[in-house]
Amino acid sequence: MKITAIETFIVPPRWCFVKISTDEGISGWGEPVLEGRAATVAACVEELSDYLIGKDPGHIQDHWTVMYRGGFYRGGGIHMSAIAGIDQALWDIKGRALGVPVHALLGGQQRDRIRVYSWIGGDRPGDTANMARECGERGFTAVKMNATEELQFIDSHAKIDAVLARVQAIREAMGPDFGIGIDFHGRVHRPMAKQLAKELEPFNLMFIEEPVLSEHAEVLREIANHCATPIALGERLYSRWDFKEVLAGGFVDIIQPDPSHSGGITETFKIAAMAEAHDVALALHCPLGPIALAANLQLDAVCYNAFIQEQSLGIHYNQGSDLLDYLIDPKVFAYQDGYVAIPQGPGLGIEVNEDKVRQAAAEGHRWRNPIWRHADGSFAEW
Repeated sequence: MKITAIETFIVPPRWCFVKISTDEGISGWGEPVLEGRAATVAACVEELSDYLIGKDPGHIQDHWTVMYRGGFYRGGGIHMSAIAGIDQALWDIKGRALGVPVHALLGGQQRDRIRVYSWIGGDRPGDTANMARECGERGFTAVKMNATEELQFIDSHAKIDAVLARVQAIREAMGPDFGIGIDFHGRVHRPMAKQLAKELEPFNLMFIEEPVLSEHAEVLREIANHCATPIALGERLYSRWDFKEVLAGGFVDIIQPDPSHSGGITETFKIAAMAEAHDVALALHCPLGPIALAANLQLDAVCYNAFIQEQSLGIHYNQGSDLLDYLIDPKVFAYQDGYVAIPQGPGLGIEVNEDKVRQAAAEGHRWRNPIWRHADGSFAEW
């Protein structure tokens, strides 16, 4: 079997898909995207295709190694996201060629389903208690929300009080066992992060996410000493080398690599194994599309330390198109009782509606995250 073509499709609301075709009529799909930089990642996929066209798609480990190491300069969000989507598509081809799901090729599933959480509150969180109730009524047993709006290095305690009020409202509405994840989203700087983390502790959160940006990982030691809440991060780390220092530091309880950013199935499987060796849990990051979620679920099936999965159904970013819109059979993601079943079909276990993809790609998108500013006019982290 030889690779004959690699095509990318930039589709609403903010995704990029890749299709890899072969001379035996078997195709695979992946989702290579960095939110807000979809076209840049697509260009990187096109550059990597120069090496891949004409190659046997089954040599996934070798292709990954060459794509990563062969260009001399390596790593980072663009490069690793391009590799990620290609890697997902290569695994999809291999599974389809052999008639088995990817998780069977990775040693077989360890679980039949995985717990999922739903996003609430939007970029600037509000009305979160009612949204949590709605999620509970739809069967979800956990939610995640952004903690704050803009937050200066040193800011008013009123903003912390507002966070606490929102979380308290959810806890009172949903009870003591409902899972609540609070995403600091890199908006909170060191001086306020330790204070906010400490004051959130009485609410028995599922985790606090990105309490500081990943480049400030040394600060996690101080935050961990201020609270017992599990600390999660990793969506802005892209390889096992990026995670090495974080795991060695011992102050992260949950890692959140994104298999559409962190080198695909091949690399994320290795990152998960590294985390397991440090007794660290896995909660894969995935506010993306259906191909990304399918790849995530293949990994969830085989990673012992996976405990919950992010998914984007109804997320505030999905304007105009939603998670299930590009699938021939949307029921493949079988949501029930706060869980989603592991797909059992060949490859990634989904059938992409190619006609819908091509039609949507004619429209495309230019999604960009908002640019925020503080009251004094200075840039604010989104």
